[in-house]
Amino acid sequence: MAVNRAGAGLADQWRDILAAHARTMCEIDRVLHPHGLGASDFEVLDVLVSEADASDPGEECRVQDIAGRVHLSQSALSRLIGRLEKDGLVERSMCVEDRRGVRVALTARGRELHGEVLPLQRAALERSLGDR
Repeated sequence: MAVNRAGAGLADQWRDILAAHARTMCEIDRVLHPHGLGASDFEVLDVLVSEADASDPGEECRVQDIAGRVHLSQSALSRLIGRLEKDGLVERSMCVEDRRGVRVALTARGRELHGEVLPLQRAALERSLGDR
């Protein structure tokens, strides 16, 4: 019986986490939509900015490294990067070390848009998660 009660408590915690995630993602999507971005789009740009800031501003990032940080499948991330590339926010290139790999880099427009929407995303996080 104790395991059942503990399990029920964990299930309730899990549902609370899922609800907070859904609420936060919806809020981020809402504030970024007028700028042509969604929450996942922003996450990819944010990862690329943080990678570039950590090294060289023109630094490229392997797609498989991004996938682990934004929690998207390889195929979903590939489609998302394709949209960002079509919008002129990122550029893709083949990985020199591994011809099967793909690298992604921010364009100047991608960096600019990220800078514009970063305060909106952070404010959405504060509204959704700030009092937790």
